[in-house]
Amino acid sequence: MQKTTASPIAIARRGLMLVLSSPSGAGKSTIARNLLDIDKQMGISVSVTTRKRRPSEIEGVHYHFISQREFERLRDSESLLEWAEVHGNFYGTPREPVENAMAEGRDMLFDIDWQGAQQLQEKMAADVVSIFILPPTMTELQSRLHRRAEDTEEVIQTRLKNSRAEISHWREYDYVIVNDDLNAAFDAVQSIVKAERVRRDRRHGLFDFVEKLVTEEPDL
Repeated sequence: MQKTTASPIAIARRGLMLVLSSPSGAGKSTIARNLLDIDKQMGISVSVTTRKRRPSEIEGVHYHFISQREFERLRDSESLLEWAEVHGNFYGTPREPVENAMAEGRDMLFDIDWQGAQQLQEKMAADVVSIFILPPTMTELQSRLHRRAEDTEEVIQTRLKNSRAEISHWREYDYVIVNDDLNAAFDAVQSIVKAERVRRDRRHGLFDFVEKLVTEEPDL
């Protein structure tokens, strides 16, 4: 007899905002890319930035690269959910695409720093799931920045100097992962996402589902 596989029960839910933060070089961007590659339910929130584009970056994929004047226009018109100045450059999250995604039950990934995470928590706390990625040691963090080979030595030293202040905000996050093994860190992030997707208070479709369930007469 041929086995048939039942279709999964679809229960409407609100999307979640997955925030990944870490000091530069701790691995959050690698984890974010891997998650987007394997998890088709997860989309990326593409930030705007006034930083110059790196050789490996693509406009509209990694960031929207804009002028400082354009950034100020978006900020002053309340068109950004969050914004921050990091290493002398400005970064921000456009409001409209995020709010649309949440309402439609789509998940959004945010690769942002602690300042941005704080602002998202203030404005959309019920939707935010925040994870802070720590390096195993400061020596390893420095090595990763050098291996990346995309910044000058001066910029690397600035990032290292700022990393200690960034790490001090780890207590503000829902989850904290030490990235001493990339595969293990990635598995932990996936587990968090799976659990958060089935939270009772995120699945508004449960009201109708349970009502239908308890009034259903079983086939005898």
